[in-house]
Amino acid sequence: METTTSAEQQKWEATVRAAAEKATAEQLWPLFEDFFGLHKWFPGLQICRGVAGANGEPGCIRYCAGFKGIKPQSESSPATAKATATATAAWSKERLRWVDRRRMTLSYEIVDSNIGFTSYVSTVRVTDGAAGGAAAVVEWSITVDPVAGLELADLAAKYRVGLEAMVKNMEAAIVAGTSIS
Repeated sequence: METTTSAEQQKWEATVRAAAEKATAEQLWPLFEDFFGLHKWFPGLQICRGVAGANGEPGCIRYCAGFKGIKPQSESSPATAKATATATAAWSKERLRWVDRRRMTLSYEIVDSNIGFTSYVSTVRVTDGAAGGAAAVVEWSITVDPVAGLELADLAAKYRVGLEAMVKNMEAAIVAGTSIS
């Protein structure tokens, strides 16, 4: 994980990586290129659907939603806490900015959300593995305005955990031969 920030820097930047040992970059890339299919791989993401444009084409927009747990601000019953968490669905609308299919890289931005990000841009790159045994490496970079109540290192750690789980899910589907359903 690489993170950079400084007092003068207006944006947070972080890059996280995950390796696939049994799936190649050429096998993983189509799963990322399926911009409207993120929910198939990303843990906890319940909905991902296109709301504008053609899937995988620059300018298309996806709607993503899942649920986030919320600590109650006051003492309340477990039923109240569960109802509060369920009622607060986390969602975002994300626009595909550009795709470089030859380099297996894409960039997207959040255009609307309730998750606290402003001026968010993300880039995903899939490459052949290095000489360490990995068949492929996925790199996810983000640039975002600082988020109230979060530290950059904590945000980057969440992205790393999510990316590692997503790549593991993709790799398992590829190995099982079920990745394109």
